[in-house]
Formats: sequence, C-alpha cells, structure tokens
Amino acid sequence: MPELPDVALYVEHLAARLCGQRLERVRLKSPFVLRSVDPPLSATHGRRVTGVERLGKRIVIALDGDLFIVIHLMIAGRLRWREPGAALPGKLGLLAFDFPNGSVLFTEASPKKRASVHVVRGRQELAAHHRGGIEPLEASFEAFRAALQRENHTLKRALTDPRIFSGIGNAYSDEILHRARSSPVALTQKLTDAQIGALYAACQSTLREWIERLRQSAGDAFPEKVTAFHEQMAVHGRFGKPCPICSTPVQRIRYAENEVNYCPSCQTNARLLADRSLSRLLKSDWPKSLEELEERRREQALPAESGAARAVKSAAKKSTATPRSRRASPVVPETAPKASGAPPNAERRRNRQKMR
Repeated sequence: MPELPDVALYVEHLAARLCGQRLERVRLKSPFVLRSVDPPLSATHGRRVTGVERLGKRIVIALDGDLFIVIHLMIAGRLRWREPGAALPGKLGLLAFDFPNGSVLFTEASPKKRASVHVVRGRQELAAHHRGGIEPLEASFEAFRAALQRENHTLKRALTDPRIFSGIGNAYSDEILHRARSSPVALTQKLTDAQIGALYAACQSTLREWIERLRQSAGDAFPEKVTAFHEQMAVHGRFGKPCPICSTPVQRIRYAENEVNYCPSCQTNARLLADRSLSRLLKSDWPKSLEELEERRREQALPAESGAARAVKSAAKKSTATPRSRRASPVVPETAPKASGAPPNAERRRNRQKMR
C-alpha cells in the first residue's frame, strides 16, 4: 500500500499539474470504485482545482464550490498521468479524470477491488475520512510520546494504526523500527524516554529521507513505479538478506496479509520472534535464537550423494517398506503350498479346469 512518502510524492506532482485546471469530466469504468452517492460524481464536472492535499494515506483533490474528491489507493491502486482523453487500461482501469492538459488514470492491479473514490461536500464531511492519527512529521516529541503510549500495543501495531499515526504502513514501520533498533513486539507503555526518543528521531529521519529519495528518483516525471519494496531499504522485503548494519540475515514473521521484517542482532538481542502459525505448529522445536537456528540447519544438512547412491537407497527403501494399512504377506514360492493350506494360484487354476 502506498504510504506517507509515496502519497506525498503523488500530491506534489498532482498539484503541479492540476491546480488551476478545470475538471472537464470523470469517466467511470468500474462502478465499484465510487463509494458515495451525494453529491453525485457529475457535480465535479466543470469545477476548477483549488488544491491537492494528503489525508493520511488518502489523496484529496479540492474543487471550487467546496467539493472534494477523496482517493484511497489501498494496496494495489495507482495513478497514471497521460495525454488528454487517454483510454483506460482494459482490466486494471477504474476511472479517469480528464483535464485540458492531461488525464489522471486510476488503476488497480487486484481482483479484490479495494480502492475507492468518494465525493464529499465541505470540510466537515472531509474530516470524516480522517482516522484520527497525528501527523508524524508535524508532531512534537511530547505529542508523539502521548499518542504512542495512549494505549498499550506492540510497536509494530502502534506505528501502523491510522488512529495513532497518520500515513505509516507496513513497509516504513519496518524501516523506522530498524533505524531505532527497537523490537517490533516491544510494548509501548513499557518503553523508556530514551527508547521513545530514538523512535521519534528514527520516524522523522526515515520518512523525510524517503520522501527526498522518491523525489530524486522521479524527477520531473510523474511517479509511475510506486512500490513498497526498494533495494535501498534496510529490512523490509529483504528476508534472508544481510542487514546493512551487522550483516545478520534479516528475519520475518507473517500474519494475515502482512509481515514484519527485522534484524535479530540489531533489534531483538539475537532472539528470533515467534511466527504465529509456524511456532504453534513446531511448538518446542521452534528455534529461540540465531545460534539455535543455525544449529538446526546444520543438523538437517545431509551429505551430498551421487545419483546412483540415491537410486540404490531409494530402491532399498521401497523393497523394505511395509504398507501401513495392511501387513505384508509372506513371500511363498509359487510351487509350495501356503501356510494356511490354501493352494497357490497355479494350483487354483488347475483345480478350476478339472471341475469344468
């Protein structure tokens, strides 16, 4: 999902292209993307753009007449800047905003269709789309600490909760926690002032640094490659790769549709965090530390074998394998009677022929 740095970049480029322009029309291709009824979408036609804002992870296009278009990209929604009247992509296209100088195409590369557009009237209705979190780049240290410790949650959950902090999601929370050298499962109400100070500084520096990086990457061109995964990131999306600080392999835990990426050496005192599904499955076999993980890997490593040796071993296993569902019958020569006295197959055939 595009987060604060990505949405801020969208806002900058949209403002540079749209402010003062008149919205000629909106072409709606997928009716599911429009989540409001009053005012109607047609009420925006002919209105002039007075500003473009960010509201958490949402993009707000302000129009004269006190109308606002609220765009929520969700996970797979993206914006494209094209020539006026450009056609919408076949499967991905949701709607298009047509202006005299170009068209903004709204696409979504997901069959779940979570992206949305609302048309609202007045600032009061617009405020209903704000989840209540503070702006991390505008908050003072005191406001940051108060919001962080208002409830007792893990750091990962607190940073990604839009009711606490506005605009931070799964990707940049990983980067913030790594820079602060904080465990993602540390509880907010148990943090010291020094730990909160490190987290506040990491939040400020990480978000500002990535906004600038994305600006330099896009240049004057409209941002097209908006993604949550970047090669310059320290831990997010880098499972198994070396931490840029200590070279320890980055670890992760998965839950629902999200994941937590972290460096055990920098953030958890070399302790492996329990994965909700795998740790329950493995129970006592779940490794508690990096050393234990490496030891398990060494124990499970098998010596290399030639293809012939593997074939012989496989054949031996098949010949000695006993089916679980039934006990194997003793091997009896065809000419010898079985232990139960029943004639063998050949003897049965001869007996049937005599009876005929």
